[in-house]
Amino acid sequence: MTVKHTGRRLPWAAMARMAGRRALLAVPVLLLVTFAVFAVAAASPFDPVKAYAGTAGLTASQENLDQLRANLGVDQPLVTRWWNWLTSALTGDLGNSGVMRQPVADVIGERVGWSALLAAAAFAVAILLGTALGVLAARRPGGWLDRCAGSAAYTLEAAPAFWLGLLAIWFFALELDVLPAGGLTDTASETVTPGQVASHLVLPALVLGVSQLPWFFLYVRQGVADALDEDPVRGARARGLNERTVLLGHALRSGMLPMLTLIGSRVPELITGALLVESVFSWPGIAAATVQAATSVDFPLLAALTVLATAAVLLGNLLSDLLYGLADPRVGFDG
Repeated sequence: MTVKHTGRRLPWAAMARMAGRRALLAVPVLLLVTFAVFAVAAASPFDPVKAYAGTAGLTASQENLDQLRANLGVDQPLVTRWWNWLTSALTGDLGNSGVMRQPVADVIGERVGWSALLAAAAFAVAILLGTALGVLAARRPGGWLDRCAGSAAYTLEAAPAFWLGLLAIWFFALELDVLPAGGLTDTASETVTPGQVASHLVLPALVLGVSQLPWFFLYVRQGVADALDEDPVRGARARGLNERTVLLGHALRSGMLPMLTLIGSRVPELITGALLVESVFSWPGIAAATVQAATSVDFPLLAALTVLATAAVLLGNLLSDLLYGLADPRVGFDG
């Protein structure tokens, strides 16, 4: 990506053209990723047939295992398996998951919405809290808030998400008994209600959001601090504008530009963290399906989940560039 100073806000048509170019470039990336999944799975020492058969595979004859291997299509060459999956996927058929014993589309459809809800809530927590703390810390560099928030950010940056999850369960669910420890609904409930989902979402969303918060805090804090030392902001203060207008109307807008580029780069970390947090809190997302697909070498499910994660990363990078262009009217993008 090259940046040019146009002196005007990025037109919607130019944004659409950039999105179209990115979509075309994403096609070979996704093809390569899916092929790599099948190649890694083929080189794996795990036998998907025995994983599918379970305990029955221990006593099954070789003839039965060979027949099952043919039924699952894992007896075909690597390229053939990949091509058959790809052509079927283009028609909407993602194949059947051997480990889940149901269509891959159903496996993903039942779980991806809950994962997306958790990721969106966590991202909102990280951005809002990180921005607020970053602005307040940058207002008085070296002050008590700046030192405390900075120390906490570096500590959280080194803390694994699953450890934060276990700590949150111990404190909020066991000690204080104010929030549920996991799941989607209460144990005795037979229906899923918005209220129960909201209460069960609080802890995993906070844990995942706090695990991402240090990066947003540090970027906003540094960006706003640098903006406060720039001549335009000093000029605004000299003209008698109140501190709130200077801070939010001038310094924050300029200081948030580096943070916007961070959004796309944090998507892979967010996906990884979401898998750990979902496992800790028994959240019904795609974490369990991902783990089972990996350990059982479930070719169709692995490929579909990898494509989904790759597409999320590509969309995150595109979103960063679009937000940057909208936030800074001087920025334009060339192919």
